[in-house]
Amino acid sequence: MTSRWIIAAVLAGAALVFAQVQAPPAAEPVEASKVPDNEKLKVSADSVAVMRVALKDVLQKLEEAQSSKDVVKLTCVNEKLTQIKGLLRISEQSDVALQEAISRKEAQSADHEFTKVTIARSKVDQLRAEAEQCMGQLAFKADENMTLEIEVPSYLPKNDPSVLPFVLLGYTIVVRPVPASPTM
Repeated sequence: MTSRWIIAAVLAGAALVFAQVQAPPAAEPVEASKVPDNEKLKVSADSVAVMRVALKDVLQKLEEAQSSKDVVKLTCVNEKLTQIKGLLRISEQSDVALQEAISRKEAQSADHEFTKVTIARSKVDQLRAEAEQCMGQLAFKADENMTLEIEVPSYLPKNDPSVLPFVLLGYTIVVRPVPASPTM
């Protein structure tokens, strides 16, 4: 039974290492001048809304990291959160500037602001995925319905191989290996 748990732990660790899922690939860049103005406004507003949801999700991850009292997770998530806040602020300003540029019929300025919002959204999506990786939950979210069955070969020892029992006059004496380095 113990060897099954050890194998399960090793395989789970390997799954985490190999499940370093990247953020979804960015869509092909669209030339902003080819997008109609009403579509730019809609895409920009939707992008800002998605970034706000991402901010809320990462704030929740931050609370989880704080409650787990894991400084590494907390630092990692906080770094991603700070970047998302900055990108969201820039996107909100660019969304307003986009609306103004479209109302003034300044196509070049509108294209520039639209491009800023779309780039910020792709970066926020990436940062959100990285924040999930900081918490170590991405692999579990991706595979939450996965079950893992481990079959231990019958020829493996049933006991812990690092503990060698020694029977002397009917009493079992556990002999442990000598430590690798002396302790003081």
